[in-house]
Amino acid sequence: MRRLGQTDIEIEPLILGTNTAGWTADEQTSFRTFDAFVDKGFSALDTADMYSRWVPGNDSESERIIGRWMKARRNRDKVHVFTKVGMDMGGPDKIGLSARWIEHSIDGSLRRLQTDYVDLYQSHQPDPNTDQHETLEAYARLIKAGKVRYIGCSNYNAPQLNEAIRIAKEERLPQYQTVQNQYNLYTRDLYEGDLAELMLGNNLSLMPFYSLAAGFLTGKYRTRDDLDKSPRGKGIGEKFLNPKGMAILAAMDRVAADTGASLAEIALAWIVARPGVVGALASARTPEQLETLTKGVHLQLGPDHMAILTEAGT
Repeated sequence: MRRLGQTDIEIEPLILGTNTAGWTADEQTSFRTFDAFVDKGFSALDTADMYSRWVPGNDSESERIIGRWMKARRNRDKVHVFTKVGMDMGGPDKIGLSARWIEHSIDGSLRRLQTDYVDLYQSHQPDPNTDQHETLEAYARLIKAGKVRYIGCSNYNAPQLNEAIRIAKEERLPQYQTVQNQYNLYTRDLYEGDLAELMLGNNLSLMPFYSLAAGFLTGKYRTRDDLDKSPRGKGIGEKFLNPKGMAILAAMDRVAADTGASLAEIALAWIVARPGVVGALASARTPEQLETLTKGVHLQLGPDHMAILTEAGT
């Protein structure tokens, strides 16, 4: 079990991303995946108010499906619900981190989730049009009202997080306890360096998304011919099929030969062993896909294997 920042929340090192619910997984399949997740001893579900509004006809389906699942299972006390605010919800007055929008949005999330509180409420992205003092004051009111237990942020860099920490300390306002940034064997600059140093110095936790680099770190895409295997292929080819990407896959192949683990499991094992990481954030459309995730976060790699992987991605 790992502690989430300086909170009293402890979780296993896997956070289930639920953007698939109502998008690539229907409600019944999502229920089965959530059931399997909890049955395996995990508890943290990560969603957002805008998942998956990019699908025509969808209206925050992820939160709605989680809410119906918790009501059907009567298990709110067995799960930790993390959601987010700040992305575009349909217009210039329905976006950002103003106090007005945060205090309006939390009520919508709670209604869809069919609960009276969320365990972690996250700023989905920085808002250049709102002073962070206003945002943190709004969160303070939500915490006092019992609607939110703790707060986190996503897609913040070191200067943005440092400013939030400074304001929180000086004004005695709630402090972000987690950061949700992209981090994996290939993409490391969005965490390592100044941000990691700042977070470790303040006992904050990273919840890395894109743990498998959009599927590249599964080893599924190795040549241009492989890019037709999924709709993601074109983007993967443009970003990852290069000498750095090939070096990472070669290192993972070496570790796989020694351990017998799949490349996806190795990628997740590397992440959860990195300093400051509370758990890998990854999605599963089905209970079968969940198996790989749970094996990966429980796989312990030795120092030599960790060094091989880390060096390949530098």
